[in-house]
Order: sequence, then structure tokens, then C-alpha cells
Amino acid sequence: MLPDLAQFEAALAGFFNAGGPVLWALLAVTLVLWTLLLERLWFRWFDFPRRIRAYRAQRPGSARQLQRADLLLELQNALPLIRTLIALCPLIGLLGTVTGMIHLFDTLALNGTGNPRLMAAGVARATLPTLAGMVIAVSGLLLWNRLARWSQLQRTRLDITGARG
Repeated sequence: MLPDLAQFEAALAGFFNAGGPVLWALLAVTLVLWTLLLERLWFRWFDFPRRIRAYRAQRPGSARQLQRADLLLELQNALPLIRTLIALCPLIGLLGTVTGMIHLFDTLALNGTGNPRLMAAGVARATLPTLAGMVIAVSGLLLWNRLARWSQLQRTRLDITGARG
């Protein structure tokens, strides 16, 4: 049995409230990161095969060389930006940890250490952004690594076919 939409929205709202405002910045970076990763997957599975068939059907000459150069550039498109966003996710999470710890210390200064619920909420606010940033970075890194290796393999193949004619 799947949970209904209201339960999902409540759980998501609770997660964002517990993690603090830094999670919203992490969400924005994540949306950009996964949009770029999905675009690269689309290119890998749908666009590149069509373009490589057109390249192979082309007669040797300057038009084929231009098409080869375009393919070489397309293979590297967005990969450096994706790598930067992956590196940025744990840093944003760490920012959330620092702001969460500051919030925790402010809470402790105002209310003392007698309320364990306040302390637990502050610790959650401090650790959830780091956890989220690392999960996003690891998942993005796994996919980026596959895409970068595939891209390098295709660049090598294009270099070999370009050298032959």
C-alpha cells in the first residue's frame, strides 16, 4: 500500500523544517544537478546514437570533420559543471551543520540544558543538511562517473575514426 500524497507532503515538510533553511538551497542545487544529469543520460541514450549514425554516413571531408568536432564538444558538455555541483553539495550541507549548531547554542543559551527535546531538535537541524548533501553528492558522483567514462570512451573512438579518415 502506497502512502497518500498528504502523508508524503507532511513528511517532506517535516524534513525541511527539521533541517533548516539551508535544505532549500540544497534542493535548488539538487534540481539543477539532476536536470543536467538527466540531460546527459538523454544525450547518451537517444541523441548521441542518432548523431553518430549521421556522422558515419557522412562522406570524408570538411563537413564530416566539423560534425566530428561538434560531437567531441557535445560529449564533454555540462560534465565540468556537474562535477562542480557534486562538490558543492557536501559544502552546502556543512553550512547547514554550522548554522544548525549556532541555532542549537542559541537555544541552549536561552533555555538551558534541561530540555532534551530542544537539544535533539538542534542536533537534527545540524546533521540533516550534511546527510542530505552527502547523499546527493554520492548519488550524483556515481552517475557522473559512468557518464564521464562513457564520454571518454566515445571521444577515444572518435579520435581513432578521425585519424583513419
